[in-house]
Amino acid sequence: MKYENIQDYSDEQFRRVTGVKRTTFEKMLTILRPAKHGLTSKGGPKPKLCLEDMLLATLEYIREYRTYAHVAASYGVCESSIYRIIKWVENTLIKDGAFSLPGRKALLKSDMDYEVVLIDATESPIERPKKSKNTTTVARKRNIP
Repeated sequence: MKYENIQDYSDEQFRRVTGVKRTTFEKMLTILRPAKHGLTSKGGPKPKLCLEDMLLATLEYIREYRTYAHVAASYGVCESSIYRIIKWVENTLIKDGAFSLPGRKALLKSDMDYEVVLIDATESPIERPKKSKNTTTVARKRNIP
């Protein structure tokens, strides 16, 4: 899905498709625009995706748990390019601080009580009957025509 296809959507439909409000999307773009200039200032080929598509690909990857190969195929670039794009967008937004989560110390200092629920999701072996010489011999004899 390219940005040019969804830019005319209503605000509600835009949020349902991208996972963020249009104002949040625009704020992310204002953070990424100056950083993009620094990205291409050292030379090299021009990026195949516009900045809006880079951000949209990142949101698709984060929201839908798509693989890099799947996201790359939908945007027509190689898997390594989409990996670099997504990492760059994530790191740029985190460095800015507007879209980063509070650290552990901030959570400990807050007066809010948190309820934690732990779920045991460890693997347990399946109990299967042990093979013995008597049972395998009987089974072989029965299969003989």
